[in-house]
Amino acid sequence: MIKIYLKRGKDESLRRFHPWVFSGAIQRIEGKQEEGELARVFNSDGEYIATGHWQIGSIAVRVLTFDDEPIDEGFWDQRLAAALEARMAIGVADNEQNNTYRLVHGEGDHLPGLIIDIYGQTAVMQAHSVGMHICRNEVAASLKRVMQDRIEHIFYKSETTLPFKADLGQENGFLLGGSPDNIALENGLKFHIDWLRGQKTGFFVDQRENRSLLEHYSHGRDVLNMFCYTGGFSVYAMRGGARKVHSVDSSAKAVDLVNANVELNFPGDSRHEAFAEDAFKFLQQMEQDAYDLIILDPPAFAKHKDALHNAMKGYTRLNVRAFEKIRPGGILFTFSCSQAVSKDQFRLAVFTAAAQSGRRVRILHQLHQPADHPINIYHPEGEYLKGLVLYVE
Repeated sequence: MIKIYLKRGKDESLRRFHPWVFSGAIQRIEGKQEEGELARVFNSDGEYIATGHWQIGSIAVRVLTFDDEPIDEGFWDQRLAAALEARMAIGVADNEQNNTYRLVHGEGDHLPGLIIDIYGQTAVMQAHSVGMHICRNEVAASLKRVMQDRIEHIFYKSETTLPFKADLGQENGFLLGGSPDNIALENGLKFHIDWLRGQKTGFFVDQRENRSLLEHYSHGRDVLNMFCYTGGFSVYAMRGGARKVHSVDSSAKAVDLVNANVELNFPGDSRHEAFAEDAFKFLQQMEQDAYDLIILDPPAFAKHKDALHNAMKGYTRLNVRAFEKIRPGGILFTFSCSQAVSKDQFRLAVFTAAAQSGRRVRILHQLHQPADHPINIYHPEGEYLKGLVLYVE
């Protein structure tokens, strides 16, 4: 374990329980530095502040605890038990109609660098730091102890999320069990989860509540689901009584998956059709007034601050097309999952698009990530999902 001493005055954010130590705040490091190992952090006077995982980069330490305690079996059990208790309190765990939820959301659950999603009997675990990767087997053992018979399988999926410079040679695979059964239940609807090849952990759990809201608005409408991925919004729209539902994604694999999910819930239903096409091209070429409910849920346009300008242009351009084409009296669900884009910046992009289209637009709902993706009050950077539901005259 290494010791990190901060420059004078650089401990203020940690005193406010912000869970990151930036490299520029460090005065000196004592001990052999191995990326991912535990580091004890002290202020310039040698007073203990926190313990966390050390890593190379601008975020030098991701804080696990502000208490001077060992990071051992008891620590992992306590943190994971607290995460499960929170999911039970909000009603997403141990729910007969829903076995799909996020159990651990990084800093939001005081476990920075760790994501765990539950899909039925399978937990999909993802490390975003070298430290969490090194601890993966300890975390998996603790996860099984805490979850007991709620899970039988733990799939580790960190091949694309770990820092590439760490050169860990990581491969995805099961740490516990192993099952070909990949069907999970969300609010009574069934979904194939592609944790082997799918994006993130295989399914975007963070849109669950927003999908339910869309279901409420879908009755009798012609629905277009752009960037459909696994078709979550499409399936909810079908159950909501949509007249027709079209799903669009540039990935042919995604189109196959959305078709499979629609068939799983509504076999033989002719209201749905999917297209493997570029979103911007599809919006440009589609007929005027063809849809009166459109969902825009693109992948992150800005993964870091340097890409912010182009991201804002992208969001504006995308929403202009939707405003121009949507039928009068239509409803637009539009989202950004870019952490680098603030709520105000996203709203400005949508406002600019509305103004350019010349349409009268009203905000019906302002949306965000659900309760199983909590935001640590001391870490506002954890708020990433922004959404607006708009009525377009």
